[in-house]
Amino acid sequence: MAALGVLIADDNWLFLEAARDCLEREGLRVVGVATTSAEALRRAEEFRPEVVLVDVMLGGESGFELARRLAAQHRDGGPAVILISTYSAADFAGPVAESPAAGFLPKRELSAEAIRRIVGGRGPGGPRAAPVR
Repeated sequence: MAALGVLIADDNWLFLEAARDCLEREGLRVVGVATTSAEALRRAEEFRPEVVLVDVMLGGESGFELARRLAAQHRDGGPAVILISTYSAADFAGPVAESPAAGFLPKRELSAEAIRRIVGGRGPGGPRAAPVR
């Protein structure tokens, strides 16, 4: 089975490098990184990842808005969006539930297993579920 392709959108380069190293070591394929919403949208279109990890606070931009834009850009069942943050899930419970994201992960809990658990059976050649609403 091919490795799950992941795009990471975060404005912190240290986190991007650490997350890339961790996820690749755990068997995922990080297809790219982005530091802005515009860059993330372009890279998602270019690389067609199965998963996009989106920082809730992407610099001065909203990760929730990026999640909505990714869902709108890929109405055909595009990538699963997982929102990430240094804050806990309880801090964003309402906005996460209202977003098209498949789930939320605190950055300290980021792992390939946690991503696989959220996206379920999605993967290269596997089912591409519609965004969770």
